[in-house]
Amino acid sequence: MKQFLTKFIGGFINFISLFSPSAAGKMAISLFSRPRRIKLKELEKDFLMTAFIEDVQYEHLNIMTYRWLGKKETVLLAHGWESNSYRWKPLIEKLNALDYNVIALDAPAHGRSSGKVFNAIIYSECINVVAKKFNANIIVGHSVGGMAAAFFQQKHQLPSIHKLILLGAPSNFVGVFGRYIEMMSYNKRVAEAMNAIVLERFNQEPDYFNAARLSEHIEAHGLIIHDELDKIIPYGDAEDFDNFYKNAKLVTTKGYGHGLKSDEVHDHILDFIKA
Repeated sequence: MKQFLTKFIGGFINFISLFSPSAAGKMAISLFSRPRRIKLKELEKDFLMTAFIEDVQYEHLNIMTYRWLGKKETVLLAHGWESNSYRWKPLIEKLNALDYNVIALDAPAHGRSSGKVFNAIIYSECINVVAKKFNANIIVGHSVGGMAAAFFQQKHQLPSIHKLILLGAPSNFVGVFGRYIEMMSYNKRVAEAMNAIVLERFNQEPDYFNAARLSEHIEAHGLIIHDELDKIIPYGDAEDFDNFYKNAKLVTTKGYGHGLKSDEVHDHILDFIKA
């Protein structure tokens, strides 16, 4: 049913492109940029309420942050698409038990943060504001949160950041767009209109937004963890990061999928943070 609906929507937008490629491109970008806001369960709310909670402003957005206080370095956690800060619960508990200061943020249009539109560029600026406010030292980003973290540090080079951990992170916009276009079966007119909208909004073609290539300018030590059976973000994206991010090491897992939720992954993260 879901696949049928996807193809139906893609076909409708392709039809619109016969008359107005620009309108079709805007519809496709809007669909691409609007995540479902997953409602928190009571159990999830209860855990997040154990933190110090504070809104941080970025332009017109209120970004929700959660802090679990510790005496060691500050670790900032950035979740991925259609997720929220609760996804980090097991890692937060382990970091806090080791007395690290832990901060998690809800991305724009996710969790308890405001907004309806989301992309890695906006997210990277939100990460920048939160990292500066709380003087973050280490960032852990999952999926598009990892991509956004790489964009943030490459652009802003925040001196306090000395370690960057990317979990199942997409390496480039072109690949993300390509998988979306394939999933929706968009035609060439829609694809070209989407590229034109990116150029208009960000003054760069989509191929500029290559987090892997830009990571060669990041001085912070990096850890890249990716599952070779990841069905959402291909393992080749991790190899892209490994090729460009010279100050990073790649750890390959098998069987944890895109979520990478396992004690083994947490052990790799903790060992890297403590080193």
